[in-house]
Amino acid sequence: MKKIFSNTVFQIALMLFLFFNCQSQQTTNANLEEAKKAIAASNEIYFQAFVKGDSSLFIDRYAKDCWIMPPNAPALCGVDAPLEFFKTAYNKYGLRNGKFITIDVFGDGVKFVTEEGFWQSFDADNKLFDNGKFLVLWKKTPDGWKMFRDSFSSDRDK
Repeated sequence: MKKIFSNTVFQIALMLFLFFNCQSQQTTNANLEEAKKAIAASNEIYFQAFVKGDSSLFIDRYAKDCWIMPPNAPALCGVDAPLEFFKTAYNKYGLRNGKFITIDVFGDGVKFVTEEGFWQSFDADNKLFDNGKFLVLWKKTPDGWKMFRDSFSSDRDK
């Protein structure tokens, strides 16, 4: 009798573990899909800021405690970083449009996810003037998914 009870308890415990593990996996997949959709929508808006010359569209892509880490330059950190970066890209480099090519988004989709991919930058004549790769750590904030750490580098020799 004791052995039957022990086996029954074990089987119930195993079924509960499998049930909750499956539920957890479904939640993680749903969270990651939601993050991927939000990132794709944000990326669509990102370069529109340069097309329209509207820094507010650009600034809204980033978390308030963001770091933007351009190559061969100090990191830009905090609430003023996106505006500082926008002004430099727009005024100094003539960025007027671009494209992100997301290769993957991975993580649990609860608080953070990482996006990896490639980017292209275009000038006012729609001429490609730079391209490279990026890693962005996205953070879920009360205002939605925002770029928390943005690191990128060019594929071109300057």
